[in-house]
Amino acid sequence: MSIRFQENIKAFHLGTVKSTYVIQILSSGHLANRYWGEKLEADFQDIGPMDRAFSPFLPGSNLKSLLDSAKFEYPTSGNGDYRIPALHMKHSDGSTILDLRYKSHKISAGKAPLKGLPAVYAVKDSEAETLIITLEDKLKNIEVELSYTVFATYDAITRSAKITNGGKDATEILKAASAVIDFDHSNYDLITLPGSWARERSISRAPLRPGSQSIASSRGASSHQYNPFVALADKNADESKGEVFGMSLVYSGNFEADAEVEQDGLTRVSVGINSFDFTWRLESGESFQTPELVLVRSSEGFGGMSRIFHKLYRERLCRGKHQYSDRYVLINNWEATYFNFNEELLVSIASEAKNMGVELFVLDDGWFGKRNTDNCSLGDWFADLNKLPAGIGSLSEKITALGMKFGLWFEPEMVSPDSDLYRAHPDWCIHVKDRPRTEGRQQLILDFSRACVREYIVDVMGKIFSSSKISYVKWDMNRHMTEIGSAGQRETAHRYMLGLYEVLETLTSKYPDILFESCSGGGGRFDPGMMFYMPQVWTSDNSDAVSRLKIQYGTSLVYPISSMGAHVSAVPNHQNHRISSLEFRGHVAMSGNFGYELDVRKMPQEEKDLVVSQIKLYKEIRRTVLYGTQYRLKSPFEGNECAWNYVSDDKKDVVAFYSYVLAEANRRTGKLKLAGLDPAKNYKIKGTEEVYNGDYLMKVGLVTPSQSSGDFKSSFWHLQSE
Repeated sequence: MSIRFQENIKAFHLGTVKSTYVIQILSSGHLANRYWGEKLEADFQDIGPMDRAFSPFLPGSNLKSLLDSAKFEYPTSGNGDYRIPALHMKHSDGSTILDLRYKSHKISAGKAPLKGLPAVYAVKDSEAETLIITLEDKLKNIEVELSYTVFATYDAITRSAKITNGGKDATEILKAASAVIDFDHSNYDLITLPGSWARERSISRAPLRPGSQSIASSRGASSHQYNPFVALADKNADESKGEVFGMSLVYSGNFEADAEVEQDGLTRVSVGINSFDFTWRLESGESFQTPELVLVRSSEGFGGMSRIFHKLYRERLCRGKHQYSDRYVLINNWEATYFNFNEELLVSIASEAKNMGVELFVLDDGWFGKRNTDNCSLGDWFADLNKLPAGIGSLSEKITALGMKFGLWFEPEMVSPDSDLYRAHPDWCIHVKDRPRTEGRQQLILDFSRACVREYIVDVMGKIFSSSKISYVKWDMNRHMTEIGSAGQRETAHRYMLGLYEVLETLTSKYPDILFESCSGGGGRFDPGMMFYMPQVWTSDNSDAVSRLKIQYGTSLVYPISSMGAHVSAVPNHQNHRISSLEFRGHVAMSGNFGYELDVRKMPQEEKDLVVSQIKLYKEIRRTVLYGTQYRLKSPFEGNECAWNYVSDDKKDVVAFYSYVLAEANRRTGKLKLAGLDPAKNYKIKGTEEVYNGDYLMKVGLVTPSQSSGDFKSSFWHLQSE
């Protein structure tokens, strides 16, 4: 059993393979977090009372710690706990006090889905166990169901909360965190993934300090700027050692993650929907469900944490036919043509790419309405007959006749003021009456909280899917919310996300053969919520290989390689104008879902031949890269080098990449120690006669080339056991 109840002190033990999480029902009825750490085989010992000057306490109770230092499992405000609350509500009488105490609990096999929200799932009941603890405020008749699911073999725990108004009057939720976790000290570093457009998911590491430190998005999307993930790490934690506590929110909208260090050094972490500009009205009998938070603890450093997240998200978050498919090697026409194309040009690019081994042709922006620039036609999802006289169906037929798959770009959540849709329905966009409508990229956002909008998108996209041979959809979202108003005003941002999830569930269920790839100006919505519907995400609009070393490395801290889109683009690069070799660009892009964004017809024959060999190589290694286990070996955030390797589940196949950025004169060759191999196996480097023992490769390593032969160089090894 993954969950057991220790009767003598009323404690729940949630156990994974390597970790234990302990919750205790205190004598007062409050719920406390007692432990999250290395697997605990013994019973938990009760904790004696604490003493602190000027601390509130409950008269006559046997509360084991005072109210402003207790490790509450789902804390509220107004009763003596001055730290960040998990739940903050405003009642009909204007008061905001809640006092949640234990009412009941239930332990069951398996895991139920979260209504209307993406979440990690169980394939069979035997692989997960769920604990639901119900707390209540008797005075206001508010109930909170705290849900915990233990995926023992995946070494992960999920948490969420459902708040129900059992009173006769309506009430308002001002904040509802998915989870709050209290830690015994603050001697940790806080790990976050900040960034911007074209610089997504850098790694930030900073010591916790007294007071509050936080990351958040109020943009209506999880955003380029911050990712819905935080971790606390031991000071000595690195890729292979040290304790790391990772927390990842399965949500794609406004979020916040706060870490508060109080006066005696205790640390409280709260993660959930952003409480800024948020309220949710709960009528009598109504409930509110928070998104799910995934908890992962590793004693094997950041690498151990990442591998748990990768396996869980790849196997129990992503779904559908393409969850484990050989993802198509694609070519996207965007940087080759931008808006200037016709059917003949597209077919000629596809034909040339097919001869090189490309499997999927993707038509990007500019195929619909009167879309010759980016200032019009979003929402008018019908083919531009000036460019495509016979429509999308005819083009898809011609592409598939070449023996390729066909894919199409959409931006369904947006509308251009210069569009037939906007002229017909100017009220369909997110706006506040009588306020100016701020535009971003000359576009507005459709209000997916409205049923009529959702129905239109499902209908218009469905007509294209049903009348064309489409195997892939790139779903883009290129601006963030302003003037966030609707029937619910401060509920709009979350209702929008619920509406978007409903549309995605409908379309991905109705068209299961289509591989959907999420995009938001590149990596602006790279989060677990989107991965539930789309197992592939465009990692960044920045396709420069040097930039991608950091972007893909940082992304891999949480997200599996199978989720990352990574393409070779033209040089000079269109984002930063850097020039690097095709070999270097290829090696970096092969560490993900591989493809090209350039005009292959214009390449010299020497480069065309290299593309042929790159595609052939990728097809040999892609299952190990996408679905094997990744080990990060050298960080581009810490020096001039970057390296990682992938190992198949049976440890017979190993793929390793190494690169350096800037040349250094008279720099000698180095060694690259691999990781995750079988020490007893012998491995042969494919294409050579070189054979090395796995133990040797992990302790001594492969020789890396001298760093004196020019900038932006890379090496690749494919090793197979004999």
